[in-house]
Amino acid sequence: MSYLEDMFGVAGKTALVTGGATGIGRMIAEGLAAGGARVLIASRKGEDCARVAEEINALGHPGKVEGFGGDVGTEQGVADLAAEVARRTDRLPILVNNAGVSWGAPLGQFPWDAWDKVMRVNVAGLFHLTQTLLPLLDAAATDDDPARVINLGSVMGAWPIGDGAYSYSASKAAVHHLTRILAKELAHKRITFNAFAPGPFQSRMTAFATGDAEKAARVAAGVPLGRIGRPEDVQGAALFLCSKAGAYVTGAILPLDGGIGVHTGGDLFGRD
Repeated sequence: MSYLEDMFGVAGKTALVTGGATGIGRMIAEGLAAGGARVLIASRKGEDCARVAEEINALGHPGKVEGFGGDVGTEQGVADLAAEVARRTDRLPILVNNAGVSWGAPLGQFPWDAWDKVMRVNVAGLFHLTQTLLPLLDAAATDDDPARVINLGSVMGAWPIGDGAYSYSASKAAVHHLTRILAKELAHKRITFNAFAPGPFQSRMTAFATGDAEKAARVAAGVPLGRIGRPEDVQGAALFLCSKAGAYVTGAILPLDGGIGVHTGGDLFGRD
């Protein structure tokens, strides 16, 4: 085994990626498979997960992907998903809570349902799935190699960026805070909790803004580094946090935003 494989590889580990059939979830699933992991992907559309698993496996990565249905939007859905994971493995070294929904509307028209649905999936579902899977995470955790949980936050939850997605932004701020709380409370269990705070990446959720080259270029113009995120940007971050390289990191909110976070503060005294 090479130094890089030993430091950044995840061979022999099993991972669950919720919402793993599309967008950032699919990117992470493929990255973990490339690193050698056995990756379980689940979403409400199980047939899509099964198809995507076949597509990723056809790429010939050392790891393998399994796709099936799972809904984190209801209490019963969380219980059923956790039971299916437990049927497939008795230990879970990696959990990626990626599943999420959004809702956009003008301030004066933003509906009650937009809070209920978004907070239920993005916050309550994330928390209760993690809670239910704690025995499997605990079984995988050791002093030298903690179990890893990565939660998907957002640049919109790290900075006051609404853009009409009020409940989404608030839910992602909650995800960040919950990540830090769980990192603190479960460090003694040797389970690390970190979150990504992505900026714009191409996905089904952001198709309205990044769905074609012209739209993506327009969004990229507002990113300090001049482009939107690429698969390797989030894949590299996931491999870092889930491998030996990231074993000592917990409670971090990692910005994957091309500099948006440091740009939002503006220039207090202007520029020359």
